[in-house]
Amino acid sequence: MKKILLSLILLLAGVAGASAQKFAMVDMEYILKNVPTYEMANEQLNQLSQRWQKEVEAVGKEAENMYQSYLADKVFLTEEMTKKREEEIVAKEKEATELRFKYFGPEGELYKKRQTLLKPVQDDVYNAIKKVADERGYQAVFDRASSSEIIYASPRIDISNEVLAKMGYSK
Repeated sequence: MKKILLSLILLLAGVAGASAQKFAMVDMEYILKNVPTYEMANEQLNQLSQRWQKEVEAVGKEAENMYQSYLADKVFLTEEMTKKREEEIVAKEKEATELRFKYFGPEGELYKKRQTLLKPVQDDVYNAIKKVADERGYQAVFDRASSSEIIYASPRIDISNEVLAKMGYSK
C-alpha cells in the first residue's frame, strides 16, 4: 500500500511540475530588423568594413604589381638587386597581411567597433526579453532565428512583438 501511495504522489508531483513550466519564442532577426539603431549600426559597420577591405586590397594589389614587375625585370637584375626586390615584395605582402589582421582579426578594429555599436542594442533586447519573461512567468525563451532544431512553433508563443513594444518600438 505504501509503495502505491508513494508512486502515486511521485507521479502527481511529476505531472504538476511538467505542466507548470512555461516557455516562449522570439525571433531575434525580426526584432533586430525593427530596431532602427541596430540597422544604422549595421550599415555603419558595413561601410567601415568595405573601406578597410579596399585599403587591404590596395596594399595586396601593390604587392602583386611589385611581383609582376620583378618577374618582368628578373633577367636584367643582379643577384643583389634580385634579393633586394624579393625582400621588398615579401615586406609588402607582410604589410597587407598585418593590415588585414589589424582590421579583420579576432581582436581587430571591426570586432571592437562591432562591440561598441551592437552590444548596447543587443543588451537592450536581452533586458526587454527578460522583463517580458519575468512579467509573464516564462522559465525559458528560445530564439527561433538561431535554432535549426525547431521545426514548428505556434505563433501564440512568439513574444517578439511584445519585446519590441517593451523597447518602445511597437509593431
